[in-house]
Amino acid sequence: MKKNSEFKKIDEEYKEKRDLKHDGFSDNLKPTESLDLGKVGTVDDLVRGMSKTAFGGRSLGEAADVLEAMARDKDCFVVLTLSGAMTVAKMGLLICDMIDRGIVNAVVSTGALMTHGMVEGFGMTHFKYDEGMNDETLYKCGYNRVYDTLELEKNLDDLELIVFEVFKKLDHKKTYSSNEILNEVGKYLRNTIGDERAIVKSAYGKNVPIYIPAFTDSEFFLDIGIFNRRQKLEKKPILNTSEYLDLEHFTELIKKQKKLGIFTIGGGVPRNWAQQVTCYLDLIGKRVGVGGKFLRYSYGVRISPEPVHWGGLSGCTYSEGVSWGKMIPPKEGGRFAEVYADATIAWPMILKAVMERLDKKK
Repeated sequence: MKKNSEFKKIDEEYKEKRDLKHDGFSDNLKPTESLDLGKVGTVDDLVRGMSKTAFGGRSLGEAADVLEAMARDKDCFVVLTLSGAMTVAKMGLLICDMIDRGIVNAVVSTGALMTHGMVEGFGMTHFKYDEGMNDETLYKCGYNRVYDTLELEKNLDDLELIVFEVFKKLDHKKTYSSNEILNEVGKYLRNTIGDERAIVKSAYGKNVPIYIPAFTDSEFFLDIGIFNRRQKLEKKPILNTSEYLDLEHFTELIKKQKKLGIFTIGGGVPRNWAQQVTCYLDLIGKRVGVGGKFLRYSYGVRISPEPVHWGGLSGCTYSEGVSWGKMIPPKEGGRFAEVYADATIAWPMILKAVMERLDKKK
């Protein structure tokens, strides 16, 4: 058996080694804290508390911090990119909030998302899907299913008739961008729906451009297609569109900015299109010689459940974007947060927390 003197020697040696170990605070590490719901009185309290925890809770809390920084930075031009069925999922008023409060300065979206948002904006209704429903029966009844929600074919038919009134008043000698057409729909909404809120109406009122880079990939553009076929049958001029006009308008708008931020729901074409403008401006300078600029995103928040290992853009990290010259690396001041979650859960919490902070500051 070991004697007391031998244990004492072991303890002294261990103490010497223990004293050499770092305690976290000496290296300026940030401590985690238990989430105390008893101290939570607002959404902001909850989100701040979550930022000091771990896993998805921490990333959500940190995303709110980055969005707040974007919103408060007067030099920062913030681009909101949207994919997924967010308007069918009834997140449309969140987009209105971000536009109306000046949190975002431009929107890049899928066409489908804007189409369903217009359905909502004109006062039409979406319905819940029940798992007992049969998809073949839904088709026969005119119900289009988007996961757990139903879009009525009648809604889309009625929307077509409404936007036709907008198309008829456009100058058919001119070629239009998606941004210009959506602006006209926003103007029409402002004059027809009273105090009701709608995405394109808010964008029109705040002079926030909305771009649909994959314009033909949407029910809204199918409406343009049907309109043009009718025009041809009646020997009338068609409505001409060009995605190039959107690219150039967005590029010139971004070129004027001092600093950029991006808030992304999902990924896909809207995210890539919004981010690649930095590469385009760089290439213009290198390959054209005039009209270019070296500009990268300083802030970024991405909410998407897609993991990085699938290789798709929805899961692409901001670190990967640094390699393309799209993002400023953190060591040079870039601030980014990535939340691997369903946007219908994370987005409302993040946005409400930031809204409370901005209101409190006022």
